[in-house]
Amino acid sequence: METIYDWITVAIFAGLIVLFLQRSSADEPTDSLWSYLGAGAGCAVANYLGNEGHDILAVVAIGATIAFILIVLKPIVLGDRT
Repeated sequence: METIYDWITVAIFAGLIVLFLQRSSADEPTDSLWSYLGAGAGCAVANYLGNEGHDILAVVAIGATIAFILIVLKPIVLGDRT
């Protein structure tokens, strides 16, 4: 854990684990395991790029990973809650 990319990607991955554990305890599964694999791979790629000095690509990969999580896994419910 030497760079900021290590900390950011581990924090995203930890949140991903919590989301997976919460949703896997439900009676009816709502997400595919492949979705979590894609998000985890995004964290790994972003961390690798950041550690190799490709800062702009790492930031883009982190943003894309967060967007993927928000769009595909939907951890936050937006809109009408009635």
